[in-house]
Amino acid sequence: MEDKVKQFIALIGGFLGALYLALQASGVTADWLNPQAVDAWVNVLNTGVPLVLVAYGVWKNTFIVKKSAREQEQYLKNKGLK
Repeated sequence: MEDKVKQFIALIGGFLGALYLALQASGVTADWLNPQAVDAWVNVLNTGVPLVLVAYGVWKNTFIVKKSAREQEQYLKNKGLK
């Protein structure tokens, strides 16, 4: 999964780089859109997307979110399964 996330982020970074070059070739200049900014946002995505995916996985697989999940956890503890 992590490999697929990195590939997706690289795809976004490649698109942003191509967009920058296309805009520059067309004579459109934006000081805020430069290779350093694109690299910085790709780095943010490289760390942020896996963090969000892991946080969602932890949230989804814990017994603290809903009352029914807490009741299920208590049931499993009573049966000796947890």
